[in-house]
Amino acid sequence: MAGESKAKVIPLHSNSTRAGAQRRASRRDAALRHPSLLTDPGTRASAEQIAAVVREIDQHRFAASGSPAADGPNELAQRIGAASDFIRKRMTGDYVVDEFGFDPHLNDAMFLPLLRTLFNSWFRVEVSGIEHLPDDGAALVVANHAGVLPFDGLMTSVAVHDKHPKHRDLRLLAADLVFDLPVVGQAARKAGHTMACTADAHRLLEAGELTAVFPEGYKGLGKPFKDRYKLQRFGRGGFVSAALRTGAPIVPCSIVGSEEIYPKIGDVKLLARLLGLPYFPLTPLFPLAGPLGLLPLPSKWYIQFGEPISTADYEDGAADDPMVTFELTDQVRATIQQTLYQLLANRRGTFL
Repeated sequence: MAGESKAKVIPLHSNSTRAGAQRRASRRDAALRHPSLLTDPGTRASAEQIAAVVREIDQHRFAASGSPAADGPNELAQRIGAASDFIRKRMTGDYVVDEFGFDPHLNDAMFLPLLRTLFNSWFRVEVSGIEHLPDDGAALVVANHAGVLPFDGLMTSVAVHDKHPKHRDLRLLAADLVFDLPVVGQAARKAGHTMACTADAHRLLEAGELTAVFPEGYKGLGKPFKDRYKLQRFGRGGFVSAALRTGAPIVPCSIVGSEEIYPKIGDVKLLARLLGLPYFPLTPLFPLAGPLGLLPLPSKWYIQFGEPISTADYEDGAADDPMVTFELTDQVRATIQQTLYQLLANRRGTFL
């Protein structure tokens, strides 16, 4: 033990002996104040009890050593308490999963903290226009799509959860391929995402969920680097039909920074067909750099949510009118494209 090896080197004076005795007495006193944790083996300690005991022991320890940390909250105790509470809820089944497989408890405890590291430290995302998202009720977020791998969707979900005053969950509509992948598909479901089809979009919006769609699909995600920030075709307007049927507002979202994480300079089409992929990208680092080529470049990101476009004033049956859906789709696309140009014009640099 570290304490024992130190005692062999440094002689114990009377003051240090007295301090050690005080610390041991403090631990005994703290334990005695919570006898159920020691005497009743049938009692399961809650996370709050464990955290309280650890916190009290540390406070006595700091007080005996004269450390000023005794006056502040103990971060270690909080982490122990949070971890204990998470394990207890997972073991007892004290959490809720919706019909799509969304597990908010697991998402908040595991997925979001991992993504938050990329969001804050790697891409250094700046978010604006978050006030355009409603505090409650449905809204359809429509965003541009790029970057070879769908990091833009994941970063947008972190932006909404962390920056919105109500910390709302953003439900992403993703391609079928995502849910066909082992492990990845299950994780996507638990993180709240579902397949990008009109039926699922309608169900989410009808349930009052904040839903996100990337209408460019693979055409945007896998486009060459030379075509960066040039929006591709927005599909057939299925997302507009879902918004019209539910009366949900459409919120245009423009993302700058995702185009540079994997600059796509080539595509091995034969290999993509063999692997069942929409494309097999060649970048300056992949596949030449091996696994390191999978690391996204640390570009500086900006995510801006635009003013919502209301769909509540359209007449009944507008969702089935191809002219209405086309015009609304084109309006959303033009808004996103114009905002992208504005963000690019104001950007200091790709990696600054």
